[in-house]
Amino acid sequence: MQYLSRRVSMEKGHLKQILLITDGCSNHGEDPIAMAALAQEQGITVNVIGVLEENVIDQESLQEVEGIAMSGGGVHQIVYAHQLSQTVQHVTRKAMTQTLQGVVNKELQQILGKHTSMEELPPEKRGEVMEVVDELGETTSLEILILVDTSASMKPKLPTVKEALLDLSISLNSRIGDNRFSVSVFPGKKDDVERVLDWTPRLESLSSIFPKLSTGGITPTGPAIREAIQQFKKKRSLRNLLRNEEEYYDESSM
Repeated sequence: MQYLSRRVSMEKGHLKQILLITDGCSNHGEDPIAMAALAQEQGITVNVIGVLEENVIDQESLQEVEGIAMSGGGVHQIVYAHQLSQTVQHVTRKAMTQTLQGVVNKELQQILGKHTSMEELPPEKRGEVMEVVDELGETTSLEILILVDTSASMKPKLPTVKEALLDLSISLNSRIGDNRFSVSVFPGKKDDVERVLDWTPRLESLSSIFPKLSTGGITPTGPAIREAIQQFKKKRSLRNLLRNEEEYYDESSM
């Protein structure tokens, strides 16, 4: 299984996730379910955490949360605010494992035949494959773009969101693999979406950012997901540019 581990680590590149934290239905711009499907097509998993009020059941919100995650190939969870911290960590880890299992299954099908999946392997082989998944979960590079709903009803929940994201950063710092986070809010002060934290390995600076966020207005979830996809594209383009420059200087020095 070492061969499988090496092969997958070469193929997968970076794991890319959008983590959407919201408490209400979108009411402006593109269909967020369609935008989540577009993200998945481009190798980005969309995970959704729906933050509800105690003793309030909003079927429309529940359906949208589930629909976005399903279209985005991700994980969804409905929670009350006080449960948020553990949930953010759980959803992120579960989505990593789910994505890696999908990648490993594809590799198994190439190696053993297209009708072979992890579930069909003998128990001892399945255990070895899960060890590969666990190892990759600790070593692969992870990029998480966090989208936070700042519509009016989210105002009392933002301090809890901040604490949950700080806890996420701390929990993932124990991994061997690189972590990169970026945070955007919707709606922004001037546009549908506003990036409040550029790509960083740690989220400590959120402590100074979150108290300054203004809340209110529309809920442009679809445009927020679309902008998140664009941010991943820009990051990939910058990475390719830097790589090309490094190769140029390496060749020049020979």
